[in-house]
Amino acid sequence: MFGPGDVRFFDRLARLYGLGMPAADRGRLAAGLARANRPVERVVDLAGGTGRATTEIDAPERVVLDAAPGMLRRVGERDGDLAPVTGDARRLPLADASVDAVTLVDALHHLPNQRAVAEEVRRVLRPGGAFVVVDFDPTHPLGRLVVLAESLVGFDSIFTGPDDLARFLSRVGFAETTVVDRGFAYTVVGLKGDEG
Repeated sequence: MFGPGDVRFFDRLARLYGLGMPAADRGRLAAGLARANRPVERVVDLAGGTGRATTEIDAPERVVLDAAPGMLRRVGERDGDLAPVTGDARRLPLADASVDAVTLVDALHHLPNQRAVAEEVRRVLRPGGAFVVVDFDPTHPLGRLVVLAESLVGFDSIFTGPDDLARFLSRVGFAETTVVDRGFAYTVVGLKGDEG
């Protein structure tokens, strides 16, 4: 097993990661970010690795936050305008209400203590801000293959389907949650309410 967040694995994989991973879906991310009830000026791509998804986001300030320093060292290779930040998703090194949106692409299942992660995201979002999660549906036939493959590799992955994730985000305190799309990969958006 690789342990919390599988950080050691991704640190070692950093040099090859960009070669084997396809670009993130720009349209899917745009559709999720469009759900925000505020202008999206500052976006943090949580567990953003080398910036694969961040480069597909259209916002003036884009931050790639990851716990694997090896992945973050590769961020500049993709886009020199990205700001890499080393950090733990369970204790974000960001001020309260300091970002307009947080994205989490193909990585929620790698994060231990998903409740702490969701609470931290809610803390750093400004009112009306969006938490956009793209992940693999473990009930989809291809999703079942991903679950099996990650288990064989030794990951401690925790997969969640879209409806369960939407309900979970509501319980954590997001004012509105929406399943934007479904399939092998799905998108769920949680909005922070105006209560701050």
